[in-house]
Amino acid sequence: MEWKMKIPEMELLLSVIHGHGLLAAFIFLLVNLSPSSSLSQGNGLPRMTSNIKEVLGKSFDYIIVGGGTAGCPLAATLSEKFSVLLIERGGSPYENPTVLDKKYFGFPFLQTDDFSSVAQRFISKDGVPNLRGRVLGGTSTINAGFYSRASADFIKRAGWDEKLVKEAYEWVESKIVFKPLLTKWSSAVKSALLEAGILPFNGFSWDHIAGTKIGGTVFDADRKRHISADLLERGNSSNIVVLLNATVKNIVFQRDGNKSVVRGIRFIKSNGSINQTYEAYLSQPENSSPQGDVILSAGALGSPQILLLSGIGPRGHLENFSIPLLLDLKGVGQDMQDNPGIPLILRAKPEYRLPEPPQVVGIAKDFKFIVEGFVLPVSFNATTLMRISIKLAFPESKGKLELNNTDPRQNPVVLFSYLAEEKDLRECVQMVQLVKKVARSRSIARFLGTKPRINVTSNPNELRNFCRKNVRTYYHFHGGCSIGSVIDRDYRVIGVKGLRVLDGSTLSESPGTNPMATLLMLGRYQGIKILKERENASAFGNQHHP
Repeated sequence: MEWKMKIPEMELLLSVIHGHGLLAAFIFLLVNLSPSSSLSQGNGLPRMTSNIKEVLGKSFDYIIVGGGTAGCPLAATLSEKFSVLLIERGGSPYENPTVLDKKYFGFPFLQTDDFSSVAQRFISKDGVPNLRGRVLGGTSTINAGFYSRASADFIKRAGWDEKLVKEAYEWVESKIVFKPLLTKWSSAVKSALLEAGILPFNGFSWDHIAGTKIGGTVFDADRKRHISADLLERGNSSNIVVLLNATVKNIVFQRDGNKSVVRGIRFIKSNGSINQTYEAYLSQPENSSPQGDVILSAGALGSPQILLLSGIGPRGHLENFSIPLLLDLKGVGQDMQDNPGIPLILRAKPEYRLPEPPQVVGIAKDFKFIVEGFVLPVSFNATTLMRISIKLAFPESKGKLELNNTDPRQNPVVLFSYLAEEKDLRECVQMVQLVKKVARSRSIARFLGTKPRINVTSNPNELRNFCRKNVRTYYHFHGGCSIGSVIDRDYRVIGVKGLRVLDGSTLSESPGTNPMATLLMLGRYQGIKILKERENASAFGNQHHP
C-alpha cells in the first residue's frame, strides 16, 4: 500500500509537527494519508505486492517466510543466483513516517491491534507485556536501532567461519549502519556509566567489549531509520517477489519414500478469512539438481508456531488441536528465553521531549549486565519519560511456547519463566544495585537539574521482591527451534527435507548487547553458505552426469 500526500497537506503537517502537537499530527497522518493500489518501490527495491494472484500457484527456487531482520538479507543473498519469494505478514514501512523518522521512535509501541499494526502486542504467561514486529523489516523497523556485534566467544561457540562472519557484518554495516553523534542525553548517560564504574571507556566500537562504549545505529545523520528491508537493494531485484500482508498457515509436504519433503506453503490474507487459503510452491529440479528450501524466518514466536501448525512438534500437544502429526519433534517450542530487564524511571512526571533511542551502552560484570538510557514516549502528545534500564544477558530460566489456537495470525502462548532460577534472582539483585548507581550519578543529576527520586530499597531481601514485581522484557526473546533438538548446524529441520529455520528462534542466548546485528549478519552468512552448498552439489552432479 502506498500513501500519497499533496504538497499543501505536507506543509500543514510539518507546521503541526514543528510544535508539540504530535498527537494532532499523528491523527492527521492516519486520516489524510490515502492508500493507492501500487506499492512504493524505493530505490532499487524488488517488486512488492499484496495481490495474492501474482504468486498464487507459482514456483520459486526458495521461499522465505518472514521479511524481518534475518529474512531480508537472506533473500537478497539467495537472489544473486535463484528466484525467491519473500512472504511477509505485515505491510511496507516505506511510506510510514511514524516508523522511519527518529522523532517517532517508540510510537509503534503505543498503538497495537490484532491484525494490522506494525507492532503486535502479546502478554506472556508470566504476565509481562511484550511486542513483536509485524511489518517488512520486522523488529528492525520498530526497535531502538542500537547496533553491536556478537562477542568473539559467541562466534567461536557457534562454530561459525570467523572470516565469513566478519565479511557478512561488514556487508550489513556498509548499507544500513552509522556512527552516531552523541546527544546531550547520551553524553550524560555515558558519563553516568563511567561514574558508576563501568570501565574502561572504549569510544566508538562495533564490537561487544567490556566497559562503556558508543555503538552503531541504524538512524542516519538526517534522523532516518534504515532497516533490514533496505538490504533487499543489494540483491537481484528481478529475482525477488515480496508478498505483503500474507500470513503463512502451514507448510505443504509430500512423501518421498520414508521422508517428508517440502512442496511449498499454504497462506491466507492477513486481513482475510482463515478458511480461504492459497498456495505457492518450490520449483522442482530437473535431473539430479538439488531442490531449494522453504526457510522460516518468522521470529522466535512465529517460526515454532508455523512448525506446530504444520504438524511438526510434540505429539500430545498437536493432538489437542486435532493437527495431523507429521513429525514428533519434542524440541519445537522448548527452551524459550527472554532477558529480564529492570527499568528505573528518572522522573515520575512525563515531560515534553523528543524520544531518543540509546547511543551508549555499559557492559559490566563479565558481560552479564547491559545498561542503557532511553527517552521513550508515553503518549502521542510528545510526552516522554527518561529511564535507565539494565538487562541480564545470560539468564538460566527457560520456558516454552505452545499454540493458543490454529489461527496463524494470533499469538501463541509463551512462558519465559522470568527469574525462576535462583541464580537469575540473585543476579537481578546485583543488577538493581548497579543501575541505581547509574541513575543516582552526579552526571544524571546535572542533566536533570535535580537529583532523581529513585525509591528503591537497599535491603537484599526486599530487592528480591522488587525484582519479581518489576521485571520487564528487553524485547530480546529467543529460542523455540534450538540447534540439536529442532534443527542441525546447517539450520535444516531434523527429520524432513527442504525446510530450514533461520532467525532468533535458533539462538540459545541473545548475542552482544542485542541480537539485531547478529541476525542481520546471519541472514547474509547463511545465504552465502547455501549458495556455496548449491554450487558444490551442482558440480558433484555434473561430474557424475557428463
